[in-house]
Amino acid sequence: MKNQTVITSVLLMSLSDDQKIIYVLFTAFLLIYLMTFLTNFLIILLVVTCAHLHTPMYFFLGNLAFLDMSYSSVSAPRILFDLSTQDWSISFPECIMQIFFVIYFGSSELFLLSSMSYDRYVAICHPLHYSQVMSWGMCTQMVSLVWFSALLTPSIFTLCLRRLTFCGPNFIQNIFCDLPHLLKISCTDIFINLLVFFIVGGFLGTVTFFTTFYPYVRIFSTVLKIRTSDGKRKAFSTCTSHLTVVFIFYASITFIYFIPNTNNLLTLNQVATIIYTLITPLLNPLIYSLRNKDLKAALQKALHIHVMIPRSCA
Repeated sequence: MKNQTVITSVLLMSLSDDQKIIYVLFTAFLLIYLMTFLTNFLIILLVVTCAHLHTPMYFFLGNLAFLDMSYSSVSAPRILFDLSTQDWSISFPECIMQIFFVIYFGSSELFLLSSMSYDRYVAICHPLHYSQVMSWGMCTQMVSLVWFSALLTPSIFTLCLRRLTFCGPNFIQNIFCDLPHLLKISCTDIFINLLVFFIVGGFLGTVTFFTTFYPYVRIFSTVLKIRTSDGKRKAFSTCTSHLTVVFIFYASITFIYFIPNTNNLLTLNQVATIIYTLITPLLNPLIYSLRNKDLKAALQKALHIHVMIPRSCA
């Protein structure tokens, strides 16, 4: 039998060898991370402290902000550390832990976006029963189910990794530890792992995709029955922000995990990874806050800024 050395660390892909580019990237990523943390924290603070935001929609939005803040904190600090030290190695236990939380927060967002779709469905299709259906007890149960059910997927995936042996090479083509890239450096058969990942991931993706987009089929059919254009516009405006976040999230996942990494697409895949890990958690609060007059009003009241809101936004 050939001698094999089990690896104890993983070497991540460097973004650049040019020191000037590294300084630019470090500054840009640091500003993005700080803005992500502050904007999401501000939304959580407004949702908690402002009484008129104590509604199911903003309750889910507060959870989404906490989720984005947590997800960004899994990868961004490590990327900043690697850029500052130019040491792109990470210990194997830390790599497994990062994979666990990346999958956990990604799964949580899938479930949470599904819950927010259901909330919009009840608000538009059954407005008279909205307060009874989306009670605080119901909302708490839905969010608790989101956070606890999302633990199942990363637990299964990381437990399946225990049966594998990683003996080098220890280089992965990504800026943080991710499951598909880690499997490529395994020196044992990964067929069972791929089968489990395909079944569990396929089931999770199918269920969340259906529960996220099917309510909008009912929503669109209901909105099209509204006779006045103003009524249609108001109904659609309550869904635009959520739909935008959903499309950005699913597009990023599709490009990263379902499009193979060829030499021509490697750079684009890196860009998509950066967007998915750093930009998307920043875009979500901006998308909701810029299109939401209640959040604008709450922010102005909190900062004591008396600015007249244009009539078109009122």
